[in-house]
Amino acid sequence: MYASATRRAFLRTAFGAAALAGTVAALTPLLRTRRPRQTLGPAPLAEETYRGRHISVDAAGEAVHIDGRPLHVMRRADGSYLSAVNHFQSYDTPLELARAAVDELGTTQLALAAPHHG
Repeated sequence: MYASATRRAFLRTAFGAAALAGTVAALTPLLRTRRPRQTLGPAPLAEETYRGRHISVDAAGEAVHIDGRPLHVMRRADGSYLSAVNHFQSYDTPLELARAAVDELGTTQLALAAPHHG
């Protein structure tokens, strides 16, 4: 009687493993097609034209560009953002910060090289 119980447990385990393997094999192509495609760089979170200037902000909020030129952005401990253009005012989002920088810059372009602190 003990041998039949062991055989029954073995067959139940084998059948369960086979069913699980079949389910995984059937669902694998579906799961692979749902994965996001990898890109070479982070996609912009926001892109807009503000007062004739092109603003782009990446998903992390760390890279902000105005007309393709980088704007140095710093994150504060409270979660707000500062920029090199006006580091006395903080903003809730990088997009608000970029708009304020455009307002401050007027028609002036950002420098291509970021200033180094010494």
